[in-house]
Amino acid sequence: MKAEKNNVVSLTYELRITGKEGEVVDTAKENQPLEFIFGTGMMLPKFEENLAGLKAGDSFDFMLTPEDGYGLRNEENVTDVPTDVFMQDGKIEDGLLTPGNVIPLQDQDGNRFNGQVISVTDKAVKLDFNHPLADENLYFTGKILSVREAAKQELEHGHVHSHK
Repeated sequence: MKAEKNNVVSLTYELRITGKEGEVVDTAKENQPLEFIFGTGMMLPKFEENLAGLKAGDSFDFMLTPEDGYGLRNEENVTDVPTDVFMQDGKIEDGLLTPGNVIPLQDQDGNRFNGQVISVTDKAVKLDFNHPLADENLYFTGKILSVREAAKQELEHGHVHSHK
């Protein structure tokens, strides 16, 4: 069975930034592989394109440009948010607004996103909403562990159900 639409793909990978010798920023090992339903929009399109047609036991090795990965950094995605937005019961959780922290947020429509704290003043928090891997070349190496047909319930729910 091949990696194609509506099949569950299980794989290991190592992700490096900049290229083959770059810093390792993420991995999925055999004991905790990445599992996803191929062709349903869960993964970066060019990531799937590079895996299309592969079978269990096949290895992969490819690079995605920033445009094919998480995009180019956009300064419009850095903005000031009033400090009082982060208050609960009149106070801000200790350590929450520390530069470098990534804070999960939600807009009025229920959409979830993350913002990284850049700086803090009494009145505002400067947050960066760019993806942490924006501007980076993404170099993937790995191996397909298994490919199977997605169960009807997995397709209905839009995610893989663990069989462990």
